Amino acid sequence: MSRRHVPALLTASALAFAAFTPMVFAQDSDTLVIARSMDVNSLDPARAFCDTCQIYLSSTYETLVTLAPDNQSLVPSLAASWDINPETTEFTFHLNPKAVFADGSPVEAKDVKWSFERLLNLKGSPSFLLDGMTSVEAVDAKTVKVTVTGPDSEFVNKISATYAAIINSDVAIEHGAVADASAATADTSENWFLENSAGSGPFTLAGYTPESELRFARNEAYYGTKSPFSTVVITQVQDAVSQAQALESGAVDIAMQIDPDTAASMSTTDVTTEVVPSFNFVYVAFSPGAATAEGVLTPEVREALALAIDYDGMLDFTVGGNGVKQSSPIPNGFPGTAGLPEPKQDIAKAKELLAAAGHPDGFTLSAVYPNDNVYGVDLNLMMQKVQQDWAAIGVTIDLQPQTYPVWRDQLTGDGIPVTAVYYAPDYYGSGQYVAYFAMTAGTPWAGRAGGKTPETVVNPAEANLYAKALASTGEASAAFYNQIGLEMIKDKIIIPLVSPNLVLAYKSDLAGVRYSACCNLPINEITRK
Repeated sequence: MSRRHVPALLTASALAFAAFTPMVFAQDSDTLVIARSMDVNSLDPARAFCDTCQIYLSSTYETLVTLAPDNQSLVPSLAASWDINPETTEFTFHLNPKAVFADGSPVEAKDVKWSFERLLNLKGSPSFLLDGMTSVEAVDAKTVKVTVTGPDSEFVNKISATYAAIINSDVAIEHGAVADASAATADTSENWFLENSAGSGPFTLAGYTPESELRFARNEAYYGTKSPFSTVVITQVQDAVSQAQALESGAVDIAMQIDPDTAASMSTTDVTTEVVPSFNFVYVAFSPGAATAEGVLTPEVREALALAIDYDGMLDFTVGGNGVKQSSPIPNGFPGTAGLPEPKQDIAKAKELLAAAGHPDGFTLSAVYPNDNVYGVDLNLMMQKVQQDWAAIGVTIDLQPQTYPVWRDQLTGDGIPVTAVYYAPDYYGSGQYVAYFAMTAGTPWAGRAGGKTPETVVNPAEANLYAKALASTGEASAAFYNQIGLEMIKDKIIIPLVSPNLVLAYKSDLAGVRYSACCNLPINEITRK
Protein backbone atom coordinates (compact mmCIF):
# COMPACT_ATOMS: atom_id res chain seq x y z
CA MET A 1 0.00 0.00 0.00
CA SER A 2 3.02 2.31 0.04
CA ARG A 3 2.45 5.43 -2.01
CA ARG A 4 5.92 5.14 -3.49
CA HIS A 5 4.67 2.35 -5.73
CA VAL A 6 1.84 4.43 -7.21
CA PRO A 7 3.66 6.55 -9.79
CA ALA A 8 5.00 3.51 -11.61
CA LEU A 9 1.51 2.09 -11.98
CA LEU A 10 0.10 5.40 -13.15
CA THR A 11 2.92 5.97 -15.61
CA ALA A 12 1.83 2.86 -17.44
CA SER A 13 -1.63 4.40 -17.70
CA ALA A 14 -0.07 7.61 -18.96
CA LEU A 15 1.80 5.76 -21.70
CA ALA A 16 -1.42 4.09 -22.79
CA PHE A 17 -3.11 7.49 -22.84
CA ALA A 18 -0.35 8.98 -25.00
CA ALA A 19 -0.41 6.05 -27.39
CA PHE A 20 -4.14 5.75 -28.01
CA THR A 21 -5.76 9.13 -27.34
CA PRO A 22 -5.91 11.59 -30.25
CA MET A 23 -4.91 15.08 -29.13
CA VAL A 24 -5.54 18.67 -30.06
CA PHE A 25 -2.41 20.65 -29.24
CA ALA A 26 -4.02 23.81 -28.06
CA GLN A 27 -1.31 26.31 -27.21
CA ASP A 28 -1.20 29.46 -29.36
CA SER A 29 -4.65 28.62 -30.73
CA ASP A 30 -8.25 29.53 -30.11
CA THR A 31 -8.93 26.02 -28.79
CA LEU A 32 -8.90 25.32 -25.05
CA VAL A 33 -8.29 21.69 -24.04
CA ILE A 34 -9.04 20.44 -20.53
CA ALA A 35 -8.01 17.05 -19.11
CA ARG A 36 -10.21 15.42 -16.48
CA SER A 37 -11.72 12.09 -15.55
CA MET A 38 -15.30 12.67 -16.64
CA ASP A 39 -18.29 11.60 -14.55
CA VAL A 40 -21.13 12.68 -16.86
CA ASN A 41 -24.50 11.14 -16.06
CA SER A 42 -26.56 13.44 -18.32
CA LEU A 43 -26.32 16.70 -20.29
CA ASP A 44 -29.90 17.66 -19.52
CA PRO A 45 -29.83 20.43 -16.86
CA ALA A 46 -32.72 18.86 -14.96
CA ARG A 47 -31.16 15.38 -14.96
CA ALA A 48 -27.43 16.07 -14.79
CA PHE A 49 -25.66 15.79 -11.44
CA CYS A 50 -21.88 15.63 -11.59
CA ASP A 51 -18.73 17.75 -11.41
CA THR A 52 -18.16 17.70 -15.17
CA CYS A 53 -21.85 18.59 -15.57
CA GLN A 54 -21.29 21.80 -13.61
CA ILE A 55 -18.58 22.89 -16.04
CA TYR A 56 -20.70 22.02 -19.06
CA LEU A 57 -23.92 23.59 -17.81
CA SER A 58 -22.27 26.84 -16.67
CA SER A 59 -20.74 27.14 -20.14
CA THR A 60 -23.80 26.44 -22.28
CA TYR A 61 -26.64 27.67 -20.06
CA GLU A 62 -27.20 30.48 -17.55
CA THR A 63 -29.00 30.76 -14.23
CA LEU A 64 -30.97 33.72 -12.91
CA VAL A 65 -28.18 34.52 -10.45
CA THR A 66 -24.65 33.20 -10.07
CA LEU A 67 -21.83 33.07 -7.57
CA ALA A 68 -19.20 35.80 -7.45
CA PRO A 69 -15.47 34.96 -7.39
CA ASP A 70 -15.49 35.19 -3.58
CA ASN A 71 -17.57 31.95 -3.65
CA GLN A 72 -20.13 33.40 -1.25
CA SER A 73 -21.82 36.46 -2.80
CA LEU A 74 -24.61 36.29 -5.36
CA VAL A 75 -24.48 38.46 -8.48
CA PRO A 76 -26.90 38.97 -11.39
CA SER A 77 -26.88 36.68 -14.40
CA LEU A 78 -30.09 36.31 -16.44
CA ALA A 79 -31.86 38.28 -13.71
CA ALA A 80 -30.71 41.90 -13.60
CA SER A 81 -32.29 42.29 -10.14
CA TRP A 82 -34.64 40.56 -7.72
CA ASP A 83 -36.97 41.31 -4.80
CA ILE A 84 -37.78 39.15 -1.75
CA ASN A 85 -40.74 39.57 0.56
CA PRO A 86 -40.04 39.85 4.33
CA GLU A 87 -41.22 36.28 4.97
CA THR A 88 -38.79 34.90 2.32
CA THR A 89 -41.64 33.04 0.63
CA GLU A 90 -41.96 35.13 -2.58
CA PHE A 91 -39.10 35.92 -4.95
CA THR A 92 -39.53 38.23 -7.94
CA PHE A 93 -36.87 38.30 -10.66
CA HIS A 94 -36.47 40.98 -13.33
CA LEU A 95 -34.77 39.57 -16.43
CA ASN A 96 -31.95 41.24 -18.34
CA PRO A 97 -33.65 42.73 -21.42
CA LYS A 98 -30.57 41.94 -23.54
CA ALA A 99 -30.50 38.22 -22.77
CA VAL A 100 -31.03 35.91 -25.75
CA PHE A 101 -30.71 32.18 -26.35
CA ALA A 102 -28.20 30.73 -28.82
CA ASP A 103 -30.82 30.77 -31.59
CA GLY A 104 -31.28 34.52 -31.08
CA SER A 105 -34.69 34.35 -29.42
CA PRO A 106 -35.19 36.39 -26.20
CA VAL A 107 -34.99 34.82 -22.76
CA GLU A 108 -38.45 35.37 -21.29
CA ALA A 109 -40.36 34.71 -18.09
CA LYS A 110 -42.15 31.79 -19.75
CA ASP A 111 -38.78 30.04 -20.17
CA VAL A 112 -37.99 30.51 -16.47
CA LYS A 113 -41.42 29.23 -15.46
CA TRP A 114 -41.12 26.19 -17.75
CA SER A 115 -37.52 25.40 -16.69
CA PHE A 116 -38.28 25.58 -12.97
CA GLU A 117 -41.43 23.49 -13.27
CA ARG A 118 -39.56 20.89 -15.30
CA LEU A 119 -36.66 20.73 -12.85
CA LEU A 120 -39.12 20.06 -10.02
CA ASN A 121 -41.40 17.64 -11.88
CA LEU A 122 -38.78 15.58 -13.67
CA LYS A 123 -37.67 14.29 -10.25
CA GLY A 124 -34.03 13.96 -11.24
CA SER A 125 -31.11 14.16 -8.80
CA PRO A 126 -31.09 18.01 -8.69
CA SER A 127 -34.86 18.35 -8.24
CA PHE A 128 -34.32 18.89 -4.51
CA LEU A 129 -33.18 22.42 -5.32
CA LEU A 130 -36.83 23.40 -5.88
CA ASP A 131 -38.46 21.33 -3.15
CA GLY A 132 -41.16 23.48 -1.60
CA MET A 133 -41.83 25.57 -4.70
CA THR A 134 -45.61 25.93 -5.07
CA SER A 135 -45.89 28.22 -8.08
CA VAL A 136 -44.01 30.11 -10.76
CA GLU A 137 -45.82 33.03 -12.36
CA ALA A 138 -44.80 34.86 -15.51
CA VAL A 139 -45.90 38.34 -14.43
CA ASP A 140 -44.91 39.75 -17.80
CA ALA A 141 -42.37 38.83 -20.48
CA LYS A 142 -39.44 39.96 -18.34
CA THR A 143 -40.71 39.39 -14.79
CA VAL A 144 -41.22 36.09 -12.97
CA LYS A 145 -42.42 35.44 -9.41
CA VAL A 146 -41.67 32.23 -7.49
CA THR A 147 -43.62 31.25 -4.38
CA VAL A 148 -42.53 28.57 -1.88
CA THR A 149 -44.48 26.79 0.84
CA GLY A 150 -42.59 28.21 3.80
CA PRO A 151 -39.72 30.52 4.65
CA ASP A 152 -36.61 29.72 2.61
CA SER A 153 -33.73 32.07 3.27
CA GLU A 154 -31.56 29.98 0.93
CA PHE A 155 -33.80 29.98 -2.15
CA VAL A 156 -31.82 32.52 -4.19
CA ASN A 157 -28.62 30.66 -3.33
CA LYS A 158 -30.19 27.39 -4.51
CA ILE A 159 -31.04 28.70 -7.95
CA SER A 160 -27.45 29.78 -8.51
CA ALA A 161 -26.73 26.04 -8.94
CA THR A 162 -26.03 25.18 -12.58
CA TYR A 163 -28.88 22.65 -12.58
CA ALA A 164 -31.35 25.52 -12.22
CA ALA A 165 -30.33 26.60 -15.72
CA ILE A 166 -32.91 28.36 -17.88
CA ILE A 167 -33.72 26.37 -21.02
CA ASN A 168 -35.14 27.63 -24.31
CA SER A 169 -38.57 26.11 -23.71
CA ASP A 170 -39.79 26.34 -27.33
CA VAL A 171 -36.80 24.37 -28.63
CA ALA A 172 -36.85 21.79 -25.83
CA ILE A 173 -40.59 21.15 -26.13
CA GLU A 174 -40.15 20.55 -29.85
CA HIS A 175 -37.77 17.71 -29.01
CA GLY A 176 -39.81 15.91 -26.39
CA ALA A 177 -39.17 17.87 -23.19
CA VAL A 178 -42.10 18.07 -20.75
CA ALA A 179 -42.48 20.33 -17.72
CA ASP A 180 -45.86 19.46 -16.22
CA ALA A 181 -46.68 16.91 -13.54
CA SER A 182 -46.22 14.06 -16.04
CA ALA A 183 -42.59 15.00 -16.78
CA ALA A 184 -41.02 12.10 -14.85
CA THR A 185 -42.61 9.58 -17.22
CA ALA A 186 -43.60 11.60 -20.30
CA ASP A 187 -40.37 13.49 -21.04
CA THR A 188 -38.46 11.87 -23.94
CA SER A 189 -35.77 14.48 -24.53
CA GLU A 190 -32.77 13.05 -22.67
CA ASN A 191 -31.06 11.64 -25.77
CA TRP A 192 -31.64 14.91 -27.61
CA PHE A 193 -29.85 16.79 -24.84
CA LEU A 194 -26.84 14.50 -25.30
CA GLU A 195 -26.42 15.97 -28.77
CA ASN A 196 -27.79 19.50 -28.41
CA SER A 197 -27.90 22.40 -25.98
CA ALA A 198 -30.72 24.93 -25.64
CA GLY A 199 -29.28 27.67 -23.48
CA SER A 200 -28.13 31.27 -23.45
CA GLY A 201 -24.56 30.64 -22.26
CA PRO A 202 -21.28 31.65 -23.93
CA PHE A 203 -20.94 28.22 -25.60
CA THR A 204 -23.08 25.58 -27.26
CA LEU A 205 -22.68 21.80 -27.28
CA ALA A 206 -20.63 20.69 -30.30
CA GLY A 207 -20.35 16.99 -29.49
CA TYR A 208 -20.18 14.39 -26.75
CA THR A 209 -18.58 10.95 -26.82
CA PRO A 210 -18.97 9.09 -23.50
CA GLU A 211 -15.70 8.27 -21.74
CA SER A 212 -13.84 10.22 -24.44
CA GLU A 213 -14.59 13.91 -24.90
CA LEU A 214 -17.07 16.73 -24.41
CA ARG A 215 -16.76 19.53 -26.98
CA PHE A 216 -18.18 23.09 -26.91
CA ALA A 217 -18.38 25.72 -29.64
CA ARG A 218 -18.45 29.47 -28.98
CA ASN A 219 -21.97 30.89 -29.04
CA GLU A 220 -21.70 33.65 -31.62
CA ALA A 221 -25.12 34.98 -30.56
CA TYR A 222 -24.01 35.43 -26.93
CA TYR A 223 -25.16 38.81 -25.61
CA GLY A 224 -22.32 39.13 -23.08
CA THR A 225 -18.55 39.18 -23.50
CA LYS A 226 -17.63 36.46 -25.98
CA SER A 227 -14.91 33.94 -25.21
CA PRO A 228 -11.62 34.19 -27.15
CA PHE A 229 -11.87 30.42 -27.66
CA SER A 230 -13.91 29.13 -30.59
CA THR A 231 -13.67 25.57 -29.28
CA VAL A 232 -13.37 24.02 -25.82
CA VAL A 233 -12.64 20.31 -25.42
CA ILE A 234 -12.84 18.34 -22.17
CA THR A 235 -10.91 15.15 -22.87
CA GLN A 236 -11.04 11.99 -20.77
CA VAL A 237 -7.78 11.41 -18.89
CA GLN A 238 -8.16 9.01 -15.99
CA ASP A 239 -5.37 9.71 -13.52
CA ALA A 240 -3.21 12.50 -12.11
CA VAL A 241 0.11 11.46 -13.66
CA SER A 242 -1.43 11.07 -17.12
CA GLN A 243 -3.02 14.49 -16.80
CA ALA A 244 0.29 16.03 -15.70
CA GLN A 245 2.16 14.49 -18.61
CA ALA A 246 -0.46 15.71 -21.07
CA LEU A 247 -0.18 19.22 -19.60
CA GLU A 248 3.62 19.27 -19.71
CA SER A 249 3.66 17.98 -23.29
CA GLY A 250 1.32 20.72 -24.47
CA ALA A 251 -1.47 18.26 -25.32
CA VAL A 252 -3.83 20.03 -22.91
CA ASP A 253 -4.12 23.51 -21.44
CA ILE A 254 -5.62 22.61 -18.06
CA ALA A 255 -5.36 19.47 -15.92
CA MET A 256 -8.17 19.39 -13.38
CA GLN A 257 -7.39 16.45 -11.09
CA ILE A 258 -3.69 16.63 -10.34
CA ASP A 259 -2.78 15.84 -6.75
CA PRO A 260 -0.30 18.00 -4.80
CA ASP A 261 2.46 15.35 -4.98
CA THR A 262 2.23 15.19 -8.75
CA ALA A 263 2.06 18.99 -8.99
CA ALA A 264 5.26 19.27 -6.93
CA SER A 265 7.06 16.97 -9.36
CA MET A 266 6.31 19.16 -12.38
CA SER A 267 9.34 21.22 -13.32
CA THR A 268 8.49 23.00 -16.58
CA THR A 269 8.15 26.78 -16.48
CA ASP A 270 5.37 26.55 -19.04
CA VAL A 271 2.97 25.27 -16.38
CA THR A 272 1.46 27.18 -13.45
CA THR A 273 0.23 25.31 -10.38
CA GLU A 274 -1.75 26.80 -7.50
CA VAL A 275 -2.90 24.94 -4.39
CA VAL A 276 -6.08 26.42 -2.95
CA PRO A 277 -8.58 25.28 -0.28
CA SER A 278 -11.79 23.79 -1.62
CA PHE A 279 -15.26 22.86 -0.41
CA ASN A 280 -15.00 19.45 -2.09
CA PHE A 281 -14.83 16.28 -0.04
CA VAL A 282 -14.56 12.51 -0.40
CA TYR A 283 -16.50 10.20 1.86
CA VAL A 284 -17.43 6.63 2.74
CA ALA A 285 -21.16 5.89 2.93
CA PHE A 286 -23.11 3.01 4.45
CA SER A 287 -26.38 1.55 3.19
CA PRO A 288 -27.88 -0.60 5.98
CA GLY A 289 -30.80 -1.36 3.66
CA ALA A 290 -28.64 -2.80 0.85
CA ALA A 291 -29.73 -6.30 -0.14
CA THR A 292 -26.43 -7.87 0.96
CA ALA A 293 -26.13 -5.96 4.25
CA GLU A 294 -29.44 -6.77 5.91
CA GLY A 295 -29.15 -6.72 9.69
CA VAL A 296 -25.40 -6.01 9.69
CA LEU A 297 -24.90 -2.25 9.52
CA THR A 298 -26.70 -1.30 12.73
CA PRO A 299 -26.00 2.10 14.32
CA GLU A 300 -23.48 0.51 16.71
CA VAL A 301 -21.65 -1.24 13.88
CA ARG A 302 -21.55 1.94 11.79
CA GLU A 303 -20.11 3.83 14.74
CA ALA A 304 -17.47 1.12 15.20
CA LEU A 305 -16.47 1.32 11.54
CA ALA A 306 -16.23 5.10 11.73
CA LEU A 307 -14.07 4.89 14.87
CA ALA A 308 -11.70 2.40 13.21
CA ILE A 309 -10.64 4.84 10.47
CA ASP A 310 -7.25 6.52 10.85
CA TYR A 311 -8.29 10.02 9.72
CA ASP A 312 -4.89 11.63 10.16
CA GLY A 313 -3.22 8.78 8.28
CA MET A 314 -5.91 8.99 5.58
CA LEU A 315 -5.16 12.67 5.05
CA ASP A 316 -1.47 11.92 4.64
CA PHE A 317 -1.99 8.80 2.53
CA THR A 318 -4.44 10.26 0.02
CA VAL A 319 -3.21 13.83 -0.49
CA GLY A 320 0.12 13.96 1.33
CA GLY A 321 -1.38 16.19 4.01
CA ASN A 322 -2.60 18.72 1.42
CA GLY A 323 -6.11 18.95 2.75
CA VAL A 324 -8.09 18.91 5.96
CA LYS A 325 -10.32 16.59 7.94
CA GLN A 326 -14.05 17.29 7.79
CA SER A 327 -16.44 16.75 10.67
CA SER A 328 -19.83 16.37 9.02
CA PRO A 329 -21.36 16.16 5.53
CA ILE A 330 -21.47 19.98 5.58
CA PRO A 331 -18.01 21.10 4.36
CA ASN A 332 -15.65 23.29 6.33
CA GLY A 333 -16.31 26.99 5.81
CA PHE A 334 -20.06 26.66 5.20
CA PRO A 335 -22.58 28.08 7.69
CA GLY A 336 -22.82 26.01 10.87
CA THR A 337 -19.53 24.11 10.65
CA ALA A 338 -17.53 26.11 13.20
CA GLY A 339 -16.81 24.10 16.34
CA LEU A 340 -18.03 20.70 15.09
CA PRO A 341 -15.96 17.86 16.65
CA GLU A 342 -13.24 16.44 14.41
CA PRO A 343 -13.38 12.70 13.71
CA LYS A 344 -10.86 10.60 15.64
CA GLN A 345 -9.71 6.99 15.56
CA ASP A 346 -10.42 4.78 18.59
CA ILE A 347 -9.66 1.12 17.88
CA ALA A 348 -10.42 -0.08 21.41
CA LYS A 349 -13.87 1.53 21.42
CA ALA A 350 -14.55 0.17 17.92
CA LYS A 351 -13.79 -3.40 19.00
CA GLU A 352 -15.95 -2.98 22.09
CA LEU A 353 -18.91 -1.81 20.00
CA LEU A 354 -18.52 -4.66 17.50
CA ALA A 355 -18.44 -7.24 20.28
CA ALA A 356 -21.55 -5.74 21.90
CA ALA A 357 -23.29 -5.86 18.52
CA GLY A 358 -22.58 -9.59 18.23
CA HIS A 359 -19.56 -9.41 15.93
CA PRO A 360 -16.53 -10.11 18.15
CA ASP A 361 -14.76 -11.76 15.22
CA GLY A 362 -15.84 -9.19 12.65
CA PHE A 363 -17.60 -9.86 9.34
CA THR A 364 -17.21 -9.36 5.59
CA LEU A 365 -18.88 -6.76 3.35
CA SER A 366 -18.50 -5.69 -0.27
CA ALA A 367 -17.45 -2.14 -1.16
CA VAL A 368 -18.37 -0.94 -4.63
CA TYR A 369 -17.25 2.51 -5.78
CA PRO A 370 -16.31 4.48 -8.93
CA ASN A 371 -12.85 3.72 -10.29
CA ASP A 372 -11.99 7.41 -10.35
CA ASN A 373 -9.42 9.99 -9.38
CA VAL A 374 -11.27 12.96 -7.90
CA TYR A 375 -9.88 16.17 -6.42
CA GLY A 376 -6.44 14.53 -6.54
CA VAL A 377 -7.66 11.51 -4.54
CA ASP A 378 -7.37 8.04 -6.08
CA LEU A 379 -10.45 6.26 -4.76
CA ASN A 380 -8.74 2.87 -5.11
CA LEU A 381 -5.89 3.97 -2.84
CA MET A 382 -8.30 5.56 -0.39
CA MET A 383 -10.34 2.38 -0.11
CA GLN A 384 -7.20 0.30 0.32
CA LYS A 385 -6.44 2.46 3.35
CA VAL A 386 -10.00 1.94 4.66
CA GLN A 387 -9.58 -1.80 4.08
CA GLN A 388 -6.39 -1.78 6.13
CA ASP A 389 -7.96 0.25 8.95
CA TRP A 390 -11.00 -2.02 9.24
CA ALA A 391 -8.85 -5.14 9.20
CA ALA A 392 -7.51 -3.95 12.56
CA ILE A 393 -10.96 -4.62 14.08
CA GLY A 394 -11.57 -7.86 12.18
CA VAL A 395 -13.79 -6.44 9.43
CA THR A 396 -12.99 -7.51 5.85
CA ILE A 397 -14.17 -5.55 2.84
CA ASP A 398 -14.10 -6.85 -0.71
CA LEU A 399 -13.06 -3.90 -2.90
CA GLN A 400 -14.93 -3.72 -6.22
CA PRO A 401 -14.04 -0.62 -8.27
CA GLN A 402 -16.40 -0.03 -11.20
CA THR A 403 -16.92 2.45 -14.00
CA TYR A 404 -19.07 5.37 -12.92
CA PRO A 405 -22.22 4.26 -14.88
CA VAL A 406 -22.03 0.68 -13.52
CA TRP A 407 -21.55 1.97 -9.98
CA ARG A 408 -24.48 4.40 -10.30
CA ASP A 409 -26.83 1.68 -11.56
CA GLN A 410 -25.91 -0.64 -8.70
CA LEU A 411 -26.30 2.13 -6.11
CA THR A 412 -29.87 2.80 -7.23
CA GLY A 413 -30.66 -0.91 -7.68
CA ASP A 414 -30.16 -3.39 -4.84
CA GLY A 415 -27.88 -0.94 -3.07
CA ILE A 416 -24.25 -1.08 -1.98
CA PRO A 417 -23.33 -1.83 1.67
CA VAL A 418 -20.21 0.34 1.58
CA THR A 419 -19.26 2.83 -1.08
CA ALA A 420 -16.86 5.71 -1.65
CA VAL A 421 -18.19 8.88 -3.21
CA TYR A 422 -17.32 12.53 -3.64
CA TYR A 423 -19.25 15.77 -3.52
CA ALA A 424 -18.72 19.31 -4.72
CA PRO A 425 -21.07 22.14 -3.75
CA ASP A 426 -23.89 23.16 -6.06
CA TYR A 427 -24.09 26.63 -4.51
CA TYR A 428 -22.92 28.42 -1.38
CA GLY A 429 -25.28 27.36 1.39
CA SER A 430 -25.55 24.52 3.89
CA GLY A 431 -29.10 23.55 2.98
CA GLN A 432 -27.97 21.52 -0.04
CA TYR A 433 -26.12 19.10 2.25
CA VAL A 434 -29.16 18.65 4.43
CA ALA A 435 -31.37 18.09 1.40
CA TYR A 436 -28.97 15.50 -0.02
CA PHE A 437 -27.32 13.78 2.94
CA ALA A 438 -29.68 14.12 5.93
CA MET A 439 -31.66 11.12 7.08
CA THR A 440 -34.92 12.87 6.26
CA ALA A 441 -37.78 11.29 4.32
CA GLY A 442 -37.24 11.79 0.61
CA THR A 443 -33.55 12.75 0.57
CA PRO A 444 -31.32 10.81 -1.86
CA TRP A 445 -29.13 9.32 0.86
CA ALA A 446 -32.01 8.38 3.14
CA GLY A 447 -33.37 6.41 0.19
CA ARG A 448 -30.03 4.77 -0.58
CA ALA A 449 -29.22 4.03 3.04
CA GLY A 450 -32.64 2.64 3.92
CA GLY A 451 -33.29 0.71 0.72
CA LYS A 452 -36.76 -0.78 0.82
CA THR A 453 -37.25 0.45 4.40
CA PRO A 454 -36.00 4.08 4.42
CA GLU A 455 -37.99 4.76 7.59
CA THR A 456 -35.43 2.71 9.52
CA VAL A 457 -32.74 5.36 9.04
CA VAL A 458 -34.84 8.52 9.31
CA ASN A 459 -33.75 11.01 11.98
CA PRO A 460 -36.82 13.18 12.81
CA ALA A 461 -34.74 15.91 14.45
CA GLU A 462 -33.09 16.87 11.16
CA ALA A 463 -36.27 17.89 9.32
CA ASN A 464 -37.38 20.06 12.23
CA LEU A 465 -34.00 21.79 12.50
CA TYR A 466 -33.83 22.31 8.73
CA ALA A 467 -37.18 24.13 8.72
CA LYS A 468 -35.89 26.41 11.47
CA ALA A 469 -32.65 27.07 9.60
CA LEU A 470 -34.54 28.09 6.45
CA ALA A 471 -36.79 30.39 8.49
CA SER A 472 -33.73 32.19 9.90
CA THR A 473 -30.84 34.21 8.55
CA GLY A 474 -27.27 34.94 9.52
CA GLU A 475 -25.95 33.60 12.83
CA ALA A 476 -29.33 32.21 13.86
CA SER A 477 -29.50 30.08 10.72
CA ALA A 478 -25.88 28.95 11.16
CA ALA A 479 -26.68 27.80 14.70
CA PHE A 480 -29.41 25.50 13.42
CA TYR A 481 -27.09 24.12 10.74
CA ASN A 482 -24.56 23.43 13.47
CA GLN A 483 -27.15 21.31 15.30
CA ILE A 484 -27.98 19.52 12.05
CA GLY A 485 -24.29 18.81 11.56
CA LEU A 486 -24.15 17.16 14.98
CA GLU A 487 -27.18 15.03 14.13
CA MET A 488 -25.67 13.89 10.82
CA ILE A 489 -22.46 12.97 12.65
CA LYS A 490 -24.57 10.77 14.96
CA ASP A 491 -26.31 9.12 11.97
CA LYS A 492 -23.00 7.54 10.90
CA ILE A 493 -24.24 7.08 7.32
CA ILE A 494 -21.97 9.59 5.61
CA ILE A 495 -18.37 9.52 6.88
CA PRO A 496 -16.24 12.33 5.34
CA LEU A 497 -12.62 11.19 5.02
CA VAL A 498 -10.78 14.16 3.56
CA SER A 499 -11.42 17.59 2.08
CA PRO A 500 -8.51 17.92 -0.36
CA ASN A 501 -6.88 21.16 -1.28
CA LEU A 502 -7.49 21.87 -4.94
CA VAL A 503 -4.63 22.03 -7.44
CA LEU A 504 -5.15 24.43 -10.31
CA ALA A 505 -2.68 23.31 -12.99
CA TYR A 506 -2.63 25.10 -16.34
CA LYS A 507 -0.45 26.44 -19.12
CA SER A 508 1.24 29.66 -18.07
CA ASP A 509 -0.13 31.53 -21.07
CA LEU A 510 -3.66 31.33 -19.62
CA ALA A 511 -5.35 33.86 -17.35
CA GLY A 512 -8.60 33.69 -15.39
CA VAL A 513 -8.37 30.06 -14.24
CA ARG A 514 -10.14 29.75 -10.87
CA TYR A 515 -12.20 27.44 -8.68
CA SER A 516 -15.92 28.13 -8.32
CA ALA A 517 -18.14 26.62 -5.64
CA CYS A 518 -21.13 26.55 -8.02
CA CYS A 519 -19.62 26.07 -11.44
CA ASN A 520 -16.33 24.24 -10.76
CA LEU A 521 -14.35 25.91 -13.57
CA PRO A 522 -15.87 29.09 -15.11
CA ILE A 523 -14.62 28.62 -18.66
CA ASN A 524 -15.87 31.94 -20.02
CA GLU A 525 -13.53 33.82 -17.66
CA ILE A 526 -10.44 32.14 -19.15
CA THR A 527 -8.32 33.93 -21.75
CA ARG A 528 -4.98 33.32 -23.43
CA LYS A 529 -2.35 35.98 -22.72
